[in-house]
Amino acid sequence: MNITRKLQQRSLTILSAGLLAFAGWGAAVSPAQAAAPATPASSCSTGDHGILQDLQKKQTAKGADPLTFATVDFLNAETGRAAGNGFLIGTSDGGCHFQEIYQGQWNFQQIEFPDNVHGWALASLKGGQNKYLIRTKDGGSTWKRLSQSPAAFERIEFVDGATGFGYNRASTYYTKDGGGTWSRIPTPANTRGADFTTRSSGWAVVVNQGSGYQIMRTTDGGASWKQMKKVAYSDPLYAQVYANASQVYTVLYGGSGMSQTSYSLYGSSDAGSSWTRIIAQATAGGGPAPGSGSAKQEKGPASGSPGTMQVIGKTTAFLVGYQPAAQMVGTGMTKNNGQAWSNSMTVLGFEGVISFVDHNQGWLAVRDMNSSTLYATKDGGASWKAKFAFEF
Repeated sequence: MNITRKLQQRSLTILSAGLLAFAGWGAAVSPAQAAAPATPASSCSTGDHGILQDLQKKQTAKGADPLTFATVDFLNAETGRAAGNGFLIGTSDGGCHFQEIYQGQWNFQQIEFPDNVHGWALASLKGGQNKYLIRTKDGGSTWKRLSQSPAAFERIEFVDGATGFGYNRASTYYTKDGGGTWSRIPTPANTRGADFTTRSSGWAVVVNQGSGYQIMRTTDGGASWKQMKKVAYSDPLYAQVYANASQVYTVLYGGSGMSQTSYSLYGSSDAGSSWTRIIAQATAGGGPAPGSGSAKQEKGPASGSPGTMQVIGKTTAFLVGYQPAAQMVGTGMTKNNGQAWSNSMTVLGFEGVISFVDHNQGWLAVRDMNSSTLYATKDGGASWKAKFAFEF
């Protein structure tokens, strides 16, 4: 997805709205909130910021899962949201203070806010397994299910208040009316990952058993596809691809075993004309990494399984990685299209999700044995500072 365009859309919306929604995130302010004395601008809260404590106690008393972050989405370094099982919170001052936006029946698995008012989520009802596509028009205070049928998507991306894409491993869908209706974009047979930057321009990774992966590109909305690279691997299973204009990355999965995953990360700065093998992580449990030839790094972030990526601007990309057995979560990054790659310090946790807003500033949500924590970085992940934590 074109992250630069998303950031531009978000900035325009925030400026035009004047951040009015943050007065109550689209919800009415309670009398207690209205009567509360102003907090000095210089003081910052820590821990759980005093919110959702009653809900956390109820969860614990019932023996249910404690409150944990599952998804995070920031508009800029100051303004964003994080959500999990039955809750959504937000900040408008870089994590100095947080407030509750939503508490209810939805367990959020992914949130997507292209601006400060319109948002979408993949979420399940408490106690249920099916994921549904839901929408908010008030910053996240209230949500409406867009269909009574479970969502066909594993991942969603919206570029503005109307236009978006939905993805599963084999298929890609497009909406131009805010998710009310969807049309399927043709992708090649045996597609195992795709990403579109516009309705006409997109990428897909195809698996050929016994042969390997094919990285394909379309410029005519899926009517035709062209192979841009072939990567040899005897047992291809799954891939992800991430694009922004001419900058493209693909994570090609190898085998998994003993809590280890082998994979390769390939990147291109010229729309697929040439490629760099950035990471080639082979493991004892997962075997060799897909492909051949030298790589910039033999280990990815946290030396573990790859999570999601974000591609920003023309040169920068971030990848989150996690190693549950060692309780490590970390990020890796490039600022020069993969010609150099650095893995960050790790934090304690089993798995992580990221939301970077520019070349240096981003957010990371993780869970460990005793807490679920939201971290922020201002140096591209070289260091992380805890901003919010649920203890359990």
